[in-house]
Amino acid sequence: MFATLLDWLRGRPARREDLRFILYTRAGCHLCDDALATLDAARRRYGFGLKVVDVDTSPELVARYGTCVPVVTVDGVLRFRGAVNRVLLQRLLDAG
Repeated sequence: MFATLLDWLRGRPARREDLRFILYTRAGCHLCDDALATLDAARRRYGFGLKVVDVDTSPELVARYGTCVPVVTVDGVLRFRGAVNRVLLQRLLDAG
């Protein structure tokens, strides 16, 4: 608790280790690369969990997402499709 208060006083963002992000992606997808770069930068700053899943490793995932990648879920809830909106991502991270 005191560490969180000190981070706030020093202007550091709150850690969001309670959040679990999954990025569904596929090889050769430049939008997926952009989404990963955005999420990875935010992960380093906020400390949330990030798992990257290649949809082409599972017929079920290919059927579910087709060519509509990247897809990002947060704690099992679909949050982004096609791109990661940085403003909405920031709001999600600040909501804790």
